Amino acid sequence: MEILSPAGSAEGLTAAVKGGCDAVYLGGRMFGARAFAANFSDREIEGAVGYCHDNGVKVYVTVNTAIKDTEMDAAAGFIRFLDDIGADAVLIQDLGLLKSISRFDIPKHASTQMGIHNASGLRWCGRNGLTRAVLSRELTFEELKTVVEDSPVETEVFIQGAMCYSISGGCLFSGLVGGRSGNRGQCAQPCRKRYVGDGRDGYLLSCKDIYGADWVEPLRSIGITSLKIEGRMRSHAYAYLATKVYSMIRDGAPREEIEETDRLLKTVFNRGYGPGYLAGVVSPVQQRFADNRGYYLGTTGIRDRRFDTALLDVPVHVRDGISIFKEDVKIGGFRLSNLGRTASPFAIPDGVYDFYRTYDPEIDAIKNLIGEPPVLTGDRTSEPLRINRKAFDRPAGRPELSFYVNSLKTLDAVLPYADRIYYDAGGNLTAARRMCAASAVECVANLPRLLPAGGSADGPTMIHSPGQIGYGEGDAVYGSYLMNAFNSGFDAKLHQTTLSVELSREEIGLIARQHPGRLEVMVFGRTELMCTRDPAMSDGMLTDEKGFVFPVYRDADGLSHILNSSDLLLLPYMREIAGMGIDSVGIDLRKRPVQLAKTVARAFAEGDVSAKGRITEMCNGINYGAYLKAVE
Repeated sequence: MEILSPAGSAEGLTAAVKGGCDAVYLGGRMFGARAFAANFSDREIEGAVGYCHDNGVKVYVTVNTAIKDTEMDAAAGFIRFLDDIGADAVLIQDLGLLKSISRFDIPKHASTQMGIHNASGLRWCGRNGLTRAVLSRELTFEELKTVVEDSPVETEVFIQGAMCYSISGGCLFSGLVGGRSGNRGQCAQPCRKRYVGDGRDGYLLSCKDIYGADWVEPLRSIGITSLKIEGRMRSHAYAYLATKVYSMIRDGAPREEIEETDRLLKTVFNRGYGPGYLAGVVSPVQQRFADNRGYYLGTTGIRDRRFDTALLDVPVHVRDGISIFKEDVKIGGFRLSNLGRTASPFAIPDGVYDFYRTYDPEIDAIKNLIGEPPVLTGDRTSEPLRINRKAFDRPAGRPELSFYVNSLKTLDAVLPYADRIYYDAGGNLTAARRMCAASAVECVANLPRLLPAGGSADGPTMIHSPGQIGYGEGDAVYGSYLMNAFNSGFDAKLHQTTLSVELSREEIGLIARQHPGRLEVMVFGRTELMCTRDPAMSDGMLTDEKGFVFPVYRDADGLSHILNSSDLLLLPYMREIAGMGIDSVGIDLRKRPVQLAKTVARAFAEGDVSAKGRITEMCNGINYGAYLKAVE
């Protein structure tokens, strides 16, 4: 079983290799999901491939962001360059990019951003030229056992490091609220902010890091190909120690050696550790703090600046660096000069405090062991590869009106205006289909976001990730905006594709001119910013530090949906959207009052722009999403 380590810089690359990894993953200066890591120039990537291959280590390169049409030539050229220099694989999220590089022999891995979470998704990967899938972090071990059985492709699972609160590949919080898209590697980490909700106040969306030391053997036993360590933004000491811990566990090293290395790992970076969802559907959140605090030593009292190190839960040593916290406020830090009764070098009020170890002298020895990285250089750089695009004549005309609903009352209110209904699967779907049939309106089953057990659906279906493409075979399959369709090359063999809500009007227009299939654009509703499996998140409201309020509802499948604080409303731009030849517009009225549903449906059906004010008042605010300003 492969140990796959992060390399966010030349130092991190060297550390991972010396720590004993079998492969590293790294990114170039563009198209990687960690845009704020140091990353590598083209020549440095060529040098990194040579250095790793000389040490028996493989190199996988991340090109795992959503790609815009204006970037496709450069992205395809970059992958041709990776193929030429002998990189061992490329990680991909974007289905348009996957289509554009099908001619290249370089192995292609499905990024976790693709949302592969069931056996259907793995079979789709096999049919579409992907040789490995990085599985969604939301899967439990018991679900993984079923998902990977008889998989036609290799499988990779995160074993260590940060995890997203949102279902993989489906977070729009950073892009729509902060203007920096997580799907484009620019995540502003809204999940690490404070929120108030459901009687709780804290870092309610901030996950503990995955720590899977106890899961190495179970994952090996079910045939997982690769264990992935997250952390390209972290120090090279972290890369070395995390690699060392998991390679030692995999190779059966003595427990005492593993424990010592593990202690150092939990000192260099620690915001709390847990098994993620591997052990079951339990909350992955650690809501007291969101930052790296080091190794937790315990709680003890301070009086007249003095405290006793013997009262801490974990032994400490002279020269250890410790930090003292009061709840989520750091009071200060210093290095211990003696043990037992000791004193803080700075004034501190009497009280009880939390202590953390943030430095261990042995870490300096680790850094010396790693040494200076080699000079990584090569001779070649990537050049754009011209992707031929055919222009399509899309006649301007009234787009069809497609409504998202999840109650029969709302369905009845919008049915006179609807060309299509997306009705949440389960519940009253059968009754909804009868009502739609009586009015000669198409009814599409809107599938749950996560379907680890697989299954099938009758009739037209709406899906949200490549892992669901196999559902409803033989019937029309629609793709929601969560498929992250960002370019005209996007090709999932769907009856209709909803474009990403992170696209601007110019980007939508360019796609419309070059995409041969049916296209939908979302024009109204509380856009879903996150969908989480966290069982601790319940119905209600989340309020952020700026006072914005985000509705939350929990569905029948145990998933919680966090919605935007105001409604998308593109009613004033319907004539422009119609002029692009867009086939359908999406209007999301789930969990909304019937009167609002009637007003919105009538306004869009009649093209009544004057209704904007009334709708704005009923919604308590509107937004234009990314339509007027592209996300980064």
